[in-house]
Amino acid sequence: MDLLLAATEHHSDPGIMPYVVGGIAAAVFAILGIVTHSYRDVANRHSHKFDQSTQNTSGHH
Repeated sequence: MDLLLAATEHHSDPGIMPYVVGGIAAAVFAILGIVTHSYRDVANRHSHKFDQSTQNTSGHH
């Protein structure tokens, strides 16, 4: 029982503070958002390639 109490009283120092981990996660999320935003117009820039291939269909969607 004394060993169990000693184990619960031991407080370890977290290597990285929680707000640092949150900051890193927010930075990664922001970078991924910027990358996603940079590709928002790709389909519109290449729509002429898709329009030519869809004109030869038999009317199905």
